[in-house]
Amino acid sequence: MRSCHAVSQLNSSELPVAGRNVLAFIILLGIFMFVIDGSVVSIALPTITRYFQADVAQTQWVITSYLVTVTSLLMIFGKIAERTGKVRLFLAGFVIFTMASVACGLSTTLGMLIFFRAVQAAGAAMSFSISTAIIFQIYRRGEQGRAMGYIGTTVSLASIAGPILGGYLVDYMGWKYIFLINLPIGIVLLAIAAKYMKIEETRSKKLDLDWRGGIVLIIFIVSLMLFLGDLSSNTAHFNAENPFFLLALLSLPAFVWIESHQTSPLLDLSIFRVKKFVLPIIAIILFIISSFSIFILGPFYFQGVMGYSPSQVGSVFLIVPAIMAIGSPLGGWIYDRYHFRYNSALGMIIVAASLLLMGSGIGRDDLSSIYVSFVIMGLGSMLFQSPINTEIMNALPREMLGTASSLSSAVRNMGMSLGVSISTLLLSLQLDLAGYHGPVLDAKPQLLSLTISNVMIIAAALCILGAAAAFLRNRDDS
Repeated sequence: MRSCHAVSQLNSSELPVAGRNVLAFIILLGIFMFVIDGSVVSIALPTITRYFQADVAQTQWVITSYLVTVTSLLMIFGKIAERTGKVRLFLAGFVIFTMASVACGLSTTLGMLIFFRAVQAAGAAMSFSISTAIIFQIYRRGEQGRAMGYIGTTVSLASIAGPILGGYLVDYMGWKYIFLINLPIGIVLLAIAAKYMKIEETRSKKLDLDWRGGIVLIIFIVSLMLFLGDLSSNTAHFNAENPFFLLALLSLPAFVWIESHQTSPLLDLSIFRVKKFVLPIIAIILFIISSFSIFILGPFYFQGVMGYSPSQVGSVFLIVPAIMAIGSPLGGWIYDRYHFRYNSALGMIIVAASLLLMGSGIGRDDLSSIYVSFVIMGLGSMLFQSPINTEIMNALPREMLGTASSLSSAVRNMGMSLGVSISTLLLSLQLDLAGYHGPVLDAKPQLLSLTISNVMIIAAALCILGAAAAFLRNRDDS
């Protein structure tokens, strides 16, 4: 592996417990805001569509621009952190995020809103790219699993709060306030950070960024995500001449070629020879694809087959994040305390079992089995996420924690996009084969149950493959 000429370190041994906890609170509040802002807009999208008198094909860019921008910039800002320092980059990103949030709320045209959402996403990418690395470094070995659990809890709480907060703000204050609410929170966070977030870091003397590789990486990620978005909304008409597909197909090998010939690459390709890093990355992307299948297709089942209202569906889907919010630190503590090598593999096996049970329950319209499967999925996710995140961060040298943090964040976002596309593709293909080509919710209940049940079984198989990757990662540990 190429050696890094710069090291950026946060020495956990020099931080008192109270200092670590205050710093962790700042980082976790930032993560909470970034995650919630990625999802809360979906609740307001119908209102935004009506306000600007546009169609959904136009207003969906309010969501797409955020997701694409964040994902495409994570790796680049992870590299820039070596020059700026992680703390400075986090704070700069949060300032941009907060100011862009205000600009979003004050936007008078749809074009302005989409533009400032992209700026907001750039700020989020700056901070989010190294958030995991900061949390990981300020806690000592033996506490890191629990620290990763705090991140899982924060993400879960944001997942719970997003629909609730978004619905309340839109109903009682208007859609602009889903953005404007970030201003007072941002001011409070920055005030606390100015006082407590003062940590010595060793930074590189110059910004040695591979700009060519960065540009090609952005082209690859943006084109791939746009292609996946096209595929998920137009599954019956895949076209190999799709310009986004062709761009992704050409830019990936171009990126690999550029990075392999750089003395200071944006992404050190030799990390992909590190088994203990690659296998957890494979496991986590398969986990996200598998778990996203139920979160994407589940609402169609509950509304189209069981006749649930949207609010009832939302209540059902609070089960997993509620368990994760409470259980993630516990899962991390168990990992820290007992160091069971196959903790993450066991968690994925449990999630796979929950998907099999869910597939069976959906096929039989057995609600008790479906509810139990949600509980089991939450427990499995609790056991999986903190250990796998800890394993990813431990796999590379400390000077490469920024790379590990930003790459794993980018992989998660890609996994979400793949989960959406794969699950909708599998559903649409089955409906087409059955001779049905109308709206999904208008399909016969028996057909909808069968097709979604089949997707759950496929998702369980993917989860088992992920469990195998997690198992192999730790098989040779002493």
